[in-house]
Amino acid sequence: MLDVRKLRLLRELAHRGTIAAVADALSYTPSAVSQQLTALEREAGVPLLERTGRRVRLTPAAHVLVGHTETVLAALERADAELACARDELVGTLRIGAFPTAARTLLSPALVTLSTDHPRLELTVTEIDPADVPDALRASTLDIALTHDYDLVPATTDPAIHTEPLHTETVYLATRHPTVTTEALRAHREAPWIAGTPGTLCHTVTLRACQAAGFTPHIRHHADDFNTVLALVAADAGTAIVPALALHSPPGDIVLTPLTTRRRTHLAYRNGTADHPALDAARTALRAAARAADIA
Repeated sequence: MLDVRKLRLLRELAHRGTIAAVADALSYTPSAVSQQLTALEREAGVPLLERTGRRVRLTPAAHVLVGHTETVLAALERADAELACARDELVGTLRIGAFPTAARTLLSPALVTLSTDHPRLELTVTEIDPADVPDALRASTLDIALTHDYDLVPATTDPAIHTEPLHTETVYLATRHPTVTTEALRAHREAPWIAGTPGTLCHTVTLRACQAAGFTPHIRHHADDFNTVLALVAADAGTAIVPALALHSPPGDIVLTPLTTRRRTHLAYRNGTADHPALDAARTALRAAARAADIA
């Protein structure tokens, strides 16, 4: 019989690429991960890893086994959810992740609802970049997360994670001076730009939007906090792309021009957990918060 804990290590190796990364994510030592994977190979009776120097690569048989592992882990999550439904009230810990603008505008009111309706449910919140959400969910350091993508930068799928749409918002061009042309982005092609740290979605969407308008932006400043971005725009330090949820209190001396680009917020959670009563309560509260944000 194959050991589920060892299968989970193989699944994580398929996603993270190195034994060291798996060990760091799941609080193992690298040698312990290697030993468990070697034991799994013996249980499976076929080679699962190809070793090249200090690196390993999954064999075709290992990739097949990873696919079955996703099914097994989702079934175990559904079993846990059914057991939780038999309890009289929600107890335990619910670990929620969110990116900063969603934490302030969508998650905060949902937390009030959850705390009031389910006082014995312990809520923990972690601020997290959307790119890190799948790893955190697979590692069970989070149970549910708010993540986002842009229509210009769609999210990649992960077989272990289920997502559902929550909120769609307008994206604006933030400038210090009015734009006198209908081609707002091209009007600022010679201007300095402000974008997120390279590798983040906010940085990528700035590049993609400007490239779609026919130019590559000269990014002079990098900032991941939209309050900082807006302050730089107000100081006439550059032009930026900013989503609507970040505009709760923009400086009064900047100009906001709506673009056709949209940012989409999603709920993400592990396959098999949707019917867990704590997850269901969180999804309900977050959907209510998103509807309220649309009205506001």
